[in-house]
Amino acid sequence: MKRLCTLCLAFLLAAGIALALPKSAPATKTFVGSIGDSMCGLKHMMAGDDKACTLECVKNGAKFVLVDAAHKKVYQLSDQKKPEQFAGQKVKVTGTLKGETIEVESITGGE
Repeated sequence: MKRLCTLCLAFLLAAGIALALPKSAPATKTFVGSIGDSMCGLKHMMAGDDKACTLECVKNGAKFVLVDAAHKKVYQLSDQKKPEQFAGQKVKVTGTLKGETIEVESITGGE
């Protein structure tokens, strides 16, 4: 009985230590694509250039997104101010992916 109590106590102590340890933060990553809008997603619908379409859609309520055409993915962006200057352009977005949203740290023009 004493051995069982000691074993249970050791288990509870180990579980408590595991819970108290800090969780590792999601890794910062660089995503490559172009700045588009949530209305058009992977393919712009408006005639003309991608920048004009993106800005018009955002003006009408859409959100800026990162379009990764190579992987057919559209990521939401936490920051809606920084992407404006890169509308329709290839970019590199550095941040942390949480679900389908990139918590944006920086955006730079792509190559």
